[in-house]
Amino acid sequence: MTDNTGGRPSVVIVGGGYGGVNAAKGLDDVADVTLVDASEIFVHNVAAWRALVEPVWLDQIFMPYDRLLTHGRFLHDRAVTVDGRRVTLASGKELEPDYLILATGSSYPFPAKTDAPDAETAKARFRGAHEELLRAGRVLLVGAGPTGLELAGEIKAFFPDKHVTIVDIASDVLPGPFDQSLRDDLRRQLDEIGVEVKLGSRLRELPDTAPATFGEITIATEDGDKLTADIWFRCFGLTPESGYLTGSLAETRDERGYLRVDGHLQVIGHDRVYALGDITDADRNTAGGATYQAQLLAANLRTLITGEGELGTWQPLPPIIVVPLGPEKGASWIPGEDGVAKLAGPDVTAAVKGSAMLVGNYSALFDGPGGTQS
Repeated sequence: MTDNTGGRPSVVIVGGGYGGVNAAKGLDDVADVTLVDASEIFVHNVAAWRALVEPVWLDQIFMPYDRLLTHGRFLHDRAVTVDGRRVTLASGKELEPDYLILATGSSYPFPAKTDAPDAETAKARFRGAHEELLRAGRVLLVGAGPTGLELAGEIKAFFPDKHVTIVDIASDVLPGPFDQSLRDDLRRQLDEIGVEVKLGSRLRELPDTAPATFGEITIATEDGDKLTADIWFRCFGLTPESGYLTGSLAETRDERGYLRVDGHLQVIGHDRVYALGDITDADRNTAGGATYQAQLLAANLRTLITGEGELGTWQPLPPIIVVPLGPEKGASWIPGEDGVAKLAGPDVTAAVKGSAMLVGNYSALFDGPGGTQS
């Protein structure tokens, strides 16, 4: 790929998740940007649980990539191998840009993420899961991290008569580097809305019934507790999408499959190859982290391209998190007016995320006339 537009350097971004779309948008006016993704649509996964319980949200969480860029282009294609800066696509096309950004993120069980190639297929799957959920009186959520907690809150907010149980091997909800007062507040609110929480014991096995499917479910913990439900959701299992990397790039991954990057988000040992978001070892896996990394990386590449400004260095984010439990409840650990992170309750959590699920933030990215599409 050497046919730069107007002499501008070429940038290929593989992966159109939160990191990829923000990096593409941030470089669209200074580089010949090509965004590559196996799907034709960006999915605002942050609001996926809301769309599950209230499908009217489906039209708001799917955004076509061809509306993202003004000057650049979107390729509806899939990277099958990447070695250095050479990208080979499923269509047979090969790209070798001046700068390569790897932003393929991670996979996660549906409905938190979907691998559908188009909006109609994805919407149909969401509507099908919604109908299955409607039939169920008892819901089992396996995993007490942010996904399990948010889904529990969504279900109880829209279907308060359903019995919801969260189960996890961990001794408390929300594993990770978070203040205990945040966990305590979330546990208190879960109890108020009637969510049953069973912690500290491993399941002997996962249900035979497929997730998000109505069926008679009976499983047991190693402590001997028997759990019954009509539907269950898998709320754990993030996997970095790095299997397409070959050669020395593949060898740069750590034992978990994450690419090692330096403070400028450049892949260790690879000139002008960058990576961000869930595919890297830069930080915890969050949509916000991927977005901030994309902003830093876009600014750095602008500096390299224009010769103006100074390069910034990525600093791991403090343990900030916003956990809505439906549109009106939840708790957060976020900076206050003095810049110091502290516990915030339902009102702040709803205002920051819970009421609108950040839909407006991302729909604003896709407001352009659209670049070219191949």
